[in-house]
Amino acid sequence: MSDKYLKDTYGLDTPQATHAHYQKWASSYDSEVAAQGYATPGRVAEALWSKLPHPQTPILDYGCGTGLSGVALNAVGFEVIDGVDPSPKMLEGAAAKGVYRKLSSFEITDPNPLDQDAYKAIAAIGVIGTGAAPPAVFDVLMRALPKDGLLAFSFNDHTLDDISYTARLNDWLDTGAARLLFREYGPHLPGMDLKSDVYVVQKA
Repeated sequence: MSDKYLKDTYGLDTPQATHAHYQKWASSYDSEVAAQGYATPGRVAEALWSKLPHPQTPILDYGCGTGLSGVALNAVGFEVIDGVDPSPKMLEGAAAKGVYRKLSSFEITDPNPLDQDAYKAIAAIGVIGTGAAPPAVFDVLMRALPKDGLLAFSFNDHTLDDISYTARLNDWLDTGAARLLFREYGPHLPGMDLKSDVYVVQKA
């Protein structure tokens, strides 16, 4: 399997290019990332479960893609998972996984695609980062959470090299608007020698 789509991901620089890329990648996404040992979904799911071990708590899987993140969340114990993604082709793959209560799409340019306080926990697995969602999406997700709500997410090595992403996280932490509950650096795509930081933060 060619890893062209995977390597091209890190060069995307507009919402429109990102949307088109993931639409084209949908049919081969699962096999391509699996070939590289994609480890981050399981790591984020386990981190969230360690802070919220409640099977019936509804979880929003933001940027769910083809549903690998939902499968990981379900595998650790979450039973009520809703997925949202801007790519209809990716959502077709997610629907086939059979782990979501509901799935929906949104416009990638919508500045506020989520209802306020609708979920106590949001997962954004491999979503916020270089070639995917910009740093501002971190603010969107945090604002959508209720007080004490949890955001579980990851920053891969490419994203960690871009200070604009970690600065956005630190803005929330340094002002006391959020608390860091979990952070761990570990495997992301071992086949490409890429790692990622996994986080769980709580809205103050």
